[in-house]
Amino acid sequence: MSSRRIITYFALSSLFFGGTFVAAKAGLAYFPPLLFVAARFDIAAILMLAYVGWTTSGPELFPRTRGDVVGILATGVLAIGLTNALLFVGQQYVSSAVASILYSLNPIMTPVFAAAMLSDERLSARGAAGMGIGLLGVGLVVSPDPANLLGGAVGKGILFVGAVSAALGAVLIRWADSDLSSTVRVAWGLPFAAALCHLLAWLGGESAATIEWTPNAVLALGYVTIFAGVFAYITYFGLIDSAGAIRANLIFYVVPVVSTLGGWALLGETIDALAIVGFLTIFVGFAVLGSGSIDADALAARARAYTSASDVSHESDSRVRDEPRGYRSD
Repeated sequence: MSSRRIITYFALSSLFFGGTFVAAKAGLAYFPPLLFVAARFDIAAILMLAYVGWTTSGPELFPRTRGDVVGILATGVLAIGLTNALLFVGQQYVSSAVASILYSLNPIMTPVFAAAMLSDERLSARGAAGMGIGLLGVGLVVSPDPANLLGGAVGKGILFVGAVSAALGAVLIRWADSDLSSTVRVAWGLPFAAALCHLLAWLGGESAATIEWTPNAVLALGYVTIFAGVFAYITYFGLIDSAGAIRANLIFYVVPVVSTLGGWALLGETIDALAIVGFLTIFVGFAVLGSGSIDADALAARARAYTSASDVSHESDSRVRDEPRGYRSD
């Protein structure tokens, strides 16, 4: 059941987050970036608090320990609030492809924080090699213009700090060891994320009067709120609880693949041969990572046991066949 849950959370998180970069880029044509994020979290917070209030009993709804409080703050302030504020601001300066590559550094940085804060999550040399192969695959999938990849230092710096915030937040959530469910923790964290983004918008001088309420603006806000917000956060933070911060953040290797396939299926965008090579490269990276969790000694012992049983069965069959017809051994 745990393995099925992890696979389901991983697939849904990758799917829901896959359109974030495109929807964010589209919405920035109508919203100031920080107010865009703040409005997203205002709506998501109302929906999530109403949902957990309806479905969760009192003792399981409220934080009771220091770990619960730390988990809520790590979720709302770092993993959701600051991360998305920096993502939306940074995307004003770079393309969606470049942004997705920078956010794919998240799985690389997560083990750094995990090594310092978590005793049960360590990255082996094989795991590091798998992550490196996966990052190469991401670069092949999105294949940005080299001139765009090397230019725009301000936007890239903002996005890099956002990726650091996401990695640190994920590790802090695991470190806090909260007794709250991931859904309740997200519900409490979203108001903190909204408040942080409103504060940053005010400090940045953004005004709600500059928002253009068009159908496309509403669609972009709806997607980043419902699908890349509520649904994605429920599955993503559930994945952190189930699989750990290092494995959970591997979704950021799959997100560019989902975005590319979605553009091909829904928008008629083409997928070149280099992107297909990138898909296969990411798969190889995941295979290398997954091989580290295989118990080779157990597999060898099982193979030896199977071979021995086969030999015994073969000898028994041979003994029966060698007896005269019409007789049967005792």
